[in-house]
Amino acid sequence: MAAPPTDPLQRHAVYAELSRSRASLERAGALGDGMGLALWRNRNDDTAYAQPGHHTLSVYLEGGHTTYRLDRPDVKGGPGRLCLMPADQDSRWHVGASQRFLHLYFQPEHLAWHCVRLLDTEPRALQLQDRTFAEDARLLGLARQLLALDWREPDAVMAGNAIAHEAVSHLLLGHGQRRERARWRGGLSAPVRRRLRDWIEANPEHNPSLGELAALGDLSEYHFARMFRLSFGMPPHAWILRARLERACGLLVDARLSLTEVAARAGFASASHFNNRFRQAFGVTPGVWRAWQGATANPRDRAFPRFPEHPPALA
Repeated sequence: MAAPPTDPLQRHAVYAELSRSRASLERAGALGDGMGLALWRNRNDDTAYAQPGHHTLSVYLEGGHTTYRLDRPDVKGGPGRLCLMPADQDSRWHVGASQRFLHLYFQPEHLAWHCVRLLDTEPRALQLQDRTFAEDARLLGLARQLLALDWREPDAVMAGNAIAHEAVSHLLLGHGQRRERARWRGGLSAPVRRRLRDWIEANPEHNPSLGELAALGDLSEYHFARMFRLSFGMPPHAWILRARLERACGLLVDARLSLTEVAARAGFASASHFNNRFRQAFGVTPGVWRAWQGATANPRDRAFPRFPEHPPALA
């Protein structure tokens, strides 16, 4: 069995493909939550991505006027244009004269969290649209904010994480579309999905078994795990961990709480368990996150953004 890549971004297929191409990497960094950034230059090249398994937002910063997708040769790039390449889509590109572009990589599971929390709907009900050289002033502004950060610094990683979360939310609202319901099979009903979501958030200290969660939905354990994944976009244990991390981020803002108290209130077995899980998710320790959070003046800059209670409907 081959050893896992030492570079965490190599797990993103688009990043790995560009690493093997003529493109030159200026800098790259992991933002936590399975998200990554890479700043590239390329010229006179041909690249192809076959269902990479992750989503990619590409923002052109310089050049791109002679770059095009092979299936859309009449549509050219340029500074300020963006491409959105969904995880399950194929694309082939011809790169012309010199260009500079920023990539944001994120996983389907990351989008799934936003679907359930932001739009109160199943991840399989929505999909990101395949965009080629579109214009979006908000995403361009967020990309420039990411570009201005030093991705090697822990506080910049957390700031970048918050900005990337905002970008994903905007992508979902502005560049998402509903799938045809006729393709759905299985899954939880909307009332059961909401009941489970609310119970997990209200009981962070509880370590429910699969049977306990299944009982909340009046289902058998045999069917529950598969149905949960269909409706939440990830298995139960992954959703519970993510909910605990979100709760921990909110608790860390209160400087009166020790890290041990935060760990206990968020549902982690110990401070060391909390520290390890937090660092795996965000790339920094809870203490570093707290120090950064205390220094920022913008209350929206959270590892997980505060979602509106009544978000706009998706077209």
